[in-house]
Amino acid sequence: MIKAILLIAVLAGLTETTLHAQDATGDWQGTLKAGGAEIRVAVHISKNAQGSLRATFDSPDQGAAGIKVGPIDLRGTKLSFAVLSIGGSYEGTLNDAGTAIAGTWTQHLDFPLEFRRAAVAAKTEHKPVVPSDIDGAWFGTLDTGAGKLHLVFHIVNTEDGLTATMDSVDQGAKGLPVTAVTRNGEMLKLEMKQLAGGFEGKISADASVVEGRWTQGGGTLSLTLTK
Repeated sequence: MIKAILLIAVLAGLTETTLHAQDATGDWQGTLKAGGAEIRVAVHISKNAQGSLRATFDSPDQGAAGIKVGPIDLRGTKLSFAVLSIGGSYEGTLNDAGTAIAGTWTQHLDFPLEFRRAAVAAKTEHKPVVPSDIDGAWFGTLDTGAGKLHLVFHIVNTEDGLTATMDSVDQGAKGLPVTAVTRNGEMLKLEMKQLAGGFEGKISADASVVEGRWTQGGGTLSLTLTK
């Protein structure tokens, strides 16, 4: 009798753990590190009326949100999903506490990616203040040798300091966040961790041109920005 009671207790504990680990619904966030780049990603998992899983995918550093996920499947503690529109997929394992998923993101190559439960952060609003002399849109053309990319940086002075976003016109990308904007006198630095790159240049005396260089993945190219 004692052995039977102990066995039931053990099984009950295992069942409770398994059920908790199988609950993948909620908001999950992680950071994809690839070739020096750091790209934040998020997946939002819920259930439809029939109880099947459904999800959407965000890549905030690339200005993308609400990308449809499908198919998505959870078997035991094994979670897998595909983001067909971008040719990506993920396979991972939920931990016993149901608070993290360790796995691999595949998109041409395989990259380790861990998701953790996290509440969806409210979008940070930077309140504009008196514009600086470099506020506005800055246009530049990056000659890669294989083609030309037309870039636009939008710089805004806020109560939190200078902020910026970047458009890559030829690639259809708009509003990519600039990770950090640093100005030291006539020198301007725009960092973009999600691209493992950025721009650094010298502001002209009349603040109409910034001559400098774009650096990405160990390579450097000349880039002049015109206001």
